[in-house]
Amino acid sequence: MYKLFFRLVFKRMDPEQAHHLAFRWIRLAVRIPVLRTLLAAALAPRYEELRTEAFGLRMHGPFGLAAGFDKNAVAVDGMSMLGFDHVEIGTVTGEPQPGNPKQRLFRLVKDRALINRMGFNNEGSLAVAARLASREPVFRTVVGVNIGKTKVVPEAEAVGDYVKSAERLAPYADYLVVNVSSPNTPGLRNLQATEALRPLLSAVREAADRTVTDRRVPLLVKIAPDLADEDVDAVADLAVELGLDGIIATNTTIAREGLGLKSEPSLVKEVGGLSGAPLKARSLEVLRRLYARVGDRITLVGVGGIENAEDAWQRILAGATLVQGYSAFIYEGPFWSRALHKGLAARLSSSPYATLADAVGADTRKAGKTA
Repeated sequence: MYKLFFRLVFKRMDPEQAHHLAFRWIRLAVRIPVLRTLLAAALAPRYEELRTEAFGLRMHGPFGLAAGFDKNAVAVDGMSMLGFDHVEIGTVTGEPQPGNPKQRLFRLVKDRALINRMGFNNEGSLAVAARLASREPVFRTVVGVNIGKTKVVPEAEAVGDYVKSAERLAPYADYLVVNVSSPNTPGLRNLQATEALRPLLSAVREAADRTVTDRRVPLLVKIAPDLADEDVDAVADLAVELGLDGIIATNTTIAREGLGLKSEPSLVKEVGGLSGAPLKARSLEVLRRLYARVGDRITLVGVGGIENAEDAWQRILAGATLVQGYSAFIYEGPFWSRALHKGLAARLSSSPYATLADAVGADTRKAGKTA
């Protein structure tokens, strides 16, 4: 039914308008107690065997909503109602900004992909912090907060901009993510170089610890799939050195390999970050490299091209404790999370592993032993 609705309605709409329409429906549904209870029962069944612990946080399962969908923390409970085990909001910047000019979101339907150049459109860290502070949770949901650089802030002043967001948002974050990997903010990816990344991550860590004294807020960094292998290794080593809690692999890509763009030639010229199915192979490759480098010392989060339970299972075997998705949600609809959880539970049941934690990195460890 959803796929028919997508073809007849959403596909005919501007992708950003369709996103806002779906968002309004989700926010409306969660405000109606009877409806949200029925929807949660139908769309978010819990599997005891999928319960997951990551950087000290307990979750119903390993599957979360990647940053980018709920930029301003307006639908955390709505996304939990749809079955996501954690919700990563943002990217949030130090100051509010409108993002890039429209049109800035494009569907590559035959490739099951998206191109976006949104440009971190959000209400800013002060407004988002106020919303999180006043939130009265309906569902128990782990909330990650993804922070990035305000576009007008010079690269030389980026650390202060991130620190401002960390100070405002860390008190309301179950975990905090430093995003240095979006291709849509000029100069942002330069911050992935270890000489720039070290002081940035250290400053954000200090800001979170200074602001939140009753607990330690886990800190992660999100990297691009376009990093060279030696740069992936360098970030992994830095994360271990600084005692980071996790690495998210990966953000969107500026590459266009593997796309069937001949069927959608008008999109060939569109710039921005590519997400969805074409990102699958490289994202998995980066994840395997990271796990081979850091092992169990750091929690890895696999994201990029995850469409179904098999994709999620392969990320777990490669080394991911958590997995995230976004683009496939657009194509699969509200039953996506339910199907993924069911399939993941079935794969675990038929595997030689007693728990998901036992399966994390199993394939990468085997490959290492036979190499």
